[in-house]
Parts: sequence; structure tokens; C-alpha cells
Amino acid sequence: MKLNRVFADLHLHIGRTERGVPVKISGSRDLTFRNIAHEAAVRKGIGLLGVIDCHSPGVQRDIAGLLDAGEMEEISGGGIRYRNTTILLGSEIEVRDAGFGTAHHLVYLPDFAGMQSFTMWLSKSMRNVQLSSQRLYVPARELQEEVKGRGGLFIPAHIFTPHKSLFGSCSDRLGDTLDPALVDAVELGLSADSEMAGLIPDLDKLPFLTNSDAHSLSKIGREYNELLLQEPSFRELKLALTAAEGRAIAANYGLNPALGKYHRTYCLNCGSLAEGDRDAERCQQCGSLKQVRGVMERIAELGALAGRTVPHVPEDRPRYIYQVPLEFIPGIGKVTLGKLLDRFGTEMNILHNAPREAIAEIAGETPAAAIAAARGGSIELQAGGGGRYGKVVQRN
Repeated sequence: MKLNRVFADLHLHIGRTERGVPVKISGSRDLTFRNIAHEAAVRKGIGLLGVIDCHSPGVQRDIAGLLDAGEMEEISGGGIRYRNTTILLGSEIEVRDAGFGTAHHLVYLPDFAGMQSFTMWLSKSMRNVQLSSQRLYVPARELQEEVKGRGGLFIPAHIFTPHKSLFGSCSDRLGDTLDPALVDAVELGLSADSEMAGLIPDLDKLPFLTNSDAHSLSKIGREYNELLLQEPSFRELKLALTAAEGRAIAANYGLNPALGKYHRTYCLNCGSLAEGDRDAERCQQCGSLKQVRGVMERIAELGALAGRTVPHVPEDRPRYIYQVPLEFIPGIGKVTLGKLLDRFGTEMNILHNAPREAIAEIAGETPAAAIAAARGGSIELQAGGGGRYGKVVQRN
């Protein structure tokens, strides 16, 4: 049996339906189901997508139209095929259990009929099922049981971010609000990596995923996973998450956490970031108490609560490879990116395979050197925090 290398980004939002009806209010208007599929298949080179607003009735109308027109098709392994790319049908759901904070969770179901049925269930306990990431007024464990009863996958989203995440704003332990046995994987988020997550004992046996949480077409593939699959499908992803029958997560490609917009604690008063290993109640610069807690500081706190100060990374944990998206590379704008795509086909090919010399011929030596440095893990970064992304430091 031949297994193939498949790049997967499993957290993509719908901004609007084809009719212009809002789904993710903060998402780009051109983030439609059709446009996401085309962007991923033609420009990005991503073979498995998770669109997590497929519970929306307006999105479902778009999907039904694409299936009826023969532009896309459902496949037996689960998912909807467009060219060489498969789209998994997912939903991002907000839950708040009594006595705890708010968290977002990702749900994936095997087929379109199952997602339509799930929407009917959601609508009984959700005020506006048309919109993305809405509050579901049931306990998180009840949501888990409903998803697993439908043959779905349950994955807590961006688990460390300060706003609406399992460990960032909800609770200190996995079992506080969730049944750990019904968690299939966790999504690390843009401001953390495998080593940082290794401070949390609750996560030792769970697979890690790195996804973009894209709110625009350009952000697709900002973080992604390398999977070994027979084909891109729901069934194959499920096997990969349990490392069954040779399927596997081969690697996680994610931002260096310093590029994440919630990596360090940020002062809302003066705008400064926490420095070094210090984590003070007051801002180190101005003394203000108005701070957004950084992922780095929150994880250190959770590790201390669990009695772990040195990260534990199991030997079978997939490699975490720092990936600097092309949009972060100084000197690569829309025009230059278009020329690179004309030459090399997809962004994945530019990031992973294109020779440095060939990139330099089109984009210039400085961007080519930055891409090469990113591949080698030696690129210099300025940390992000408080909702501001980090950035690549450009030296003259």
C-alpha cells in the first residue's frame, strides 16, 4: 500500500456565502467555500482542508449547489473533493461550562448529510446557527458525546490563546470541562509549539495539530500539517490521528511562536512586551495592571501548577518545523508572489523545494536569503504579543 505526503490545514473560516450573507464577521468577503477550495488546490498546494463553518445553513446551500453542478463531489472516505484537494466539513463552537471560562472547539463530521443533521441539533441550543464560532448552551461534555455519537472528531481549538481557548481562558486542566477520552487531538495555535506544550502533562498522549485559523485567502497554509495518507479524506485523517495502519502525522509546520500575536504578555497601557523570563502582575515598563497574558507566560504557569518545569517531548512526537509564510518575508508582495507562483506552481513548492538561486532570480537576493534562513531555522525574529504579530527582522 502506497502512502502519500499530504499537506493539511484544518482550520479555515468562511467570510461570506456566495450570496454575500455574513458567516465569520471578521473574515474576508472573498472567503467563500468555492474560493477556499480553488486557492488551496491551485495556489497553495494543500491537499486536505478543514472548513469549520460548514454548520451554517447558508454555507450548506453553497455546498449543495457545487455538488449539484458537478463542480465538486463527495468521496466515500469522507469529505468533498475539488480537483486534487479534499475539504472536510467542520464547525467551530463556543462553549462555557458553569464555573469556567469560554473555550472554542473544532468538530469534523464524515459527510454532508451528517453535518446537515448536526446543524439541526445545534439550532436547538444556539441562538444564531448561521454565524461562525457561536455559543452553544450545553456542557462541553455533552457536545463531545454528540460529536462522537455521529462518528466525528473533536479537537479543542488554539488551546493557549488568551481569548476563548481551553487553557488560555477556560481552565487549568483538560479534565475540568472535557472528557479526555473523547479528545482526538489539540490545536496548538500560532503562539506555541510542541516543546512549549510539553510543559503540560495532560497533553503528553494527544496528537498536536498546527492550522492557520485563516480569516483571509492569503492566510491559508500559514500553519499546516504534513500527513502520511493513502488519500486525503476524513477516514484517513482519523487513522493518522491514532497512527493506525501506517498513517501518521509526519510533521507540524508552524510559525515560530515569536511570530504569534499572543506570544508574550502585552501591556495595554504602554504597548510594551514582557522581556526575558519575567512574568509580573504589573507592566515592567509603566507599572500598569492592564495586561494581556502571553501564551509563553501562561504555559509556564500551567507547567508550574503541574509540577513540570522542563518540557517533555515524547520520542514519537512528530517534528515541529518552524515555518515562515511568504507573507512574512520582507520584499515579497503580491506582484513578486505572483511571479514566483508562475515559476514554481504553489506556495508549498516555493517554501519547500524551489532552489534559492532560482528564487533570487525572481524576487531578489534578500527574500531568497530569508527563505533559505527560514528553512534552516536561523532567521531572526521580533516577538509578537497583545494581538500584534511578530515579524522577520531585516538586516541591511
